[in-house]
Amino acid sequence: MPLPTPETWSHGALLLDSGLTRFALWAPDAFHVSVELGDGQSLPMLPQDDGWFVIKAHCPPGTAYQYQIDGELRVPDPASRAQQGDVHGPSLVVDPNAYPWQFTEWAGRPWHEAVIYELHVGALGGFTGVEKHLARLAELGVTAIELMPLAQFPGTRNWGYDGVLPYAPQSSYGTPEQLKHLIDAAHGHGLMVILDVVYNHFGPDGNYLGRYAKGFFRHDQKTPWGDAIDFRRPQVRDFFIDNALMWLLEYRFDGLRFDAVHAIEDPDFLKQMAARIRQQVDAPRHVWLTLENELNQAHLLEEGYDAQWNDDGHNALHVLLTGETEAYYGDFAEQPTQKLARCLSEGFIYQGQRNRHGEPRGEPSGHLPPNAFVLFLQNHDQVGNRAFGERLSQLCSSDALRAATTLLLLSPMVPLLFMGDEGAASEPFLFFTDHHGELAKAVREGRRNEFASFAVFADEEKREHIPDPNAEQTFAASRPSFPDVDAPWPVLYRTLLGLRREYLTEHLPGSRSLGAQVLAEGAVSARWQLNDGSELRIDLNLSAEPVAAELPDPRHRLFDSRQAAAESAPAHRLPPYSALVSLTPAGDDA
Repeated sequence: MPLPTPETWSHGALLLDSGLTRFALWAPDAFHVSVELGDGQSLPMLPQDDGWFVIKAHCPPGTAYQYQIDGELRVPDPASRAQQGDVHGPSLVVDPNAYPWQFTEWAGRPWHEAVIYELHVGALGGFTGVEKHLARLAELGVTAIELMPLAQFPGTRNWGYDGVLPYAPQSSYGTPEQLKHLIDAAHGHGLMVILDVVYNHFGPDGNYLGRYAKGFFRHDQKTPWGDAIDFRRPQVRDFFIDNALMWLLEYRFDGLRFDAVHAIEDPDFLKQMAARIRQQVDAPRHVWLTLENELNQAHLLEEGYDAQWNDDGHNALHVLLTGETEAYYGDFAEQPTQKLARCLSEGFIYQGQRNRHGEPRGEPSGHLPPNAFVLFLQNHDQVGNRAFGERLSQLCSSDALRAATTLLLLSPMVPLLFMGDEGAASEPFLFFTDHHGELAKAVREGRRNEFASFAVFADEEKREHIPDPNAEQTFAASRPSFPDVDAPWPVLYRTLLGLRREYLTEHLPGSRSLGAQVLAEGAVSARWQLNDGSELRIDLNLSAEPVAAELPDPRHRLFDSRQAAAESAPAHRLPPYSALVSLTPAGDDA
């Protein structure tokens, strides 16, 4: 059987039939490459144009293999579909069609229905552990779960952003088939599944590309994690685009969240990736692409991407809820109420204005629809990047948190919850890894030094109390508990999401902002017109004082965060730490 032409080569081990596998490795800096199989065979790979080494071998699914580079270094497949153990061990040949899908007619859900629940798979007990929460989350009103990164990382516990084998689901979480079963089960509950992927860097342990494929990186550009990935090279672009397509087509994920794309220096790559995905995913399917992007590049949300995590909105709300203004919260210390009003009316707060470093940030976003922005009160970063991982339930009053939650779940923006939010979890979410030796020491010291600029940690002795990321207890402490479904917080979430589903969801496509105004320090009033002509209004007061306001007709009150009955709020006063939601039908001027 002839080898495929270079145009059809893809990275990794491709199962051609039940017993024949084609191995392809891009190794332009190697002179000789062989594939070593688990049975002891060592098969020289054939050098091809442009630095490729390719061979076909008779080996079935489950076969362990490694590449030997120049007779001196054994490495895993950088496009490994599964690992026998850790990132340094053998890769496994995987049959991508082995899993018998049950919900084959699933086509996803439209984006305006999205209510996202971000979770850490390891903290919930692996793929099978996450399955145990699906029914509860669907009943709560969640419509999508978002998994923190799954790419194989060193050790057994990690946030996932240290992954080095992007094609291989983390082996300590379960097998590829168990991941597919989780996705299949979620679809059976009507839940979309979104995956957080990291295409801006590789982790520091287990990445061997620099030895045999230096072209993966460019030394003239740096990122917080080292040399930038060189997306100018087609082999590199295809490595990541094919990875995205694998998750969407083979695993049937309903969407991807692209981590820190501001660290991807090649703007064309993001556009090309979105275009390839849109071309290869069948039109009936709903597949959603979201970004994390500190640059607030609004144009990307018109060029193939559906939404961006709106850190601006979170940061303004956090300052108002907690009074904290250190580090990046310093950009929101001045006029946080005005900044929140701008977020609710225009999406991004920074649309070209200068940040605390004097640098312009962002692009105009007021023309974009509300669902181009994913809003959240907490996520893995905003909790876990605190020294002790405290959640808002420890940082602000219960009434204030209820009011902010009301805004989150009933605004037209896409709401995102972080695991444990629905029970006001008291457990922290800490930064954890499973590194060893000198790397463990460097990560521990680096983590503590990150907080040296904070007044409370100016004393080095105090920084010593920051949890060691590598300690197993740090991971164990980060597992949230979940209260009974009839406890007050789950009831609040279920109530609000029930109102969203009943009164708002079908009217969100085509909705637009009617503006937001500052009522007083800490208090805003925001309005949106829905697609049936009705007007949604949220009056929010995160201050300790009542605020005078000309509130809508009591007949149109949908929810009052401070009262059991929506009609109980006074007509001209917004109580402290409260949110009042009203929905006025089209043509009703009363």
